[in-house]
Amino acid sequence: MRIDIVTIFPGMFRPVLDESIIRIAREKGKVDIRVTDLRDFTADRHRSVDDRPFGGGPGMVLKVEPVVKAVRAVESEGPRPLRLLMSPQGEPFTQSAAEELAKEPRLLLIAGHYEAYDERIRTVLEPREVSIGDYVLTGGELPAMVVIDAVVRLLPGVLGAEDAHDFESHASGLLEYPQYTRPPEFEGHAVPEVLRSGDHARVAAWRQAQAVRRTRERRPDLIGDGDAEGE
Repeated sequence: MRIDIVTIFPGMFRPVLDESIIRIAREKGKVDIRVTDLRDFTADRHRSVDDRPFGGGPGMVLKVEPVVKAVRAVESEGPRPLRLLMSPQGEPFTQSAAEELAKEPRLLLIAGHYEAYDERIRTVLEPREVSIGDYVLTGGELPAMVVIDAVVRLLPGVLGAEDAHDFESHASGLLEYPQYTRPPEFEGHAVPEVLRSGDHARVAAWRQAQAVRRTRERRPDLIGDGDAEGE
């Protein structure tokens, strides 16, 4: 997969791209991530990417010209990517959305900043708008990093075990069951006997029941009345 990022703060991405799973994925050649500085596509000596909003109001608005120029320049190399606009007005970013995006050969993430986007960025580029939650951040850089991390770890060959993400929270529509490791007992809290029994059928049944129970307790919005099997 190739992932392009258009941003006015390319330096924010380097620490994330050079660490952990994303670094390993890049070293393995599983993903090619390129960061483009939006200011390289401005026309004035101040390299301005924003301006005051028409009609008045607080804050500054990201200008349409540099964004469109940057996107078109990036897209001139290779196949056209799926365009993603980081926006609190976008569709909620979920695990299923990450799985869908992981199947794309190329993504282009537009990480805006300031008060708002010039609406013509939406009308001209027609990107898919994505939100990581119902709150407002100072820019789209952190949401872009979240999307990239969630997508890259799903690419084939990135994680050590190919089925590792199949058992995580949200992968099956449920939260993940409790996990334990050594020591078997700590300050009076013991690992459940079933996990030390060696009976794989019992372990699987216990994990399913715990996943359902935990989801009902913490995220009842994720589970329906018909999903209580194994409880």
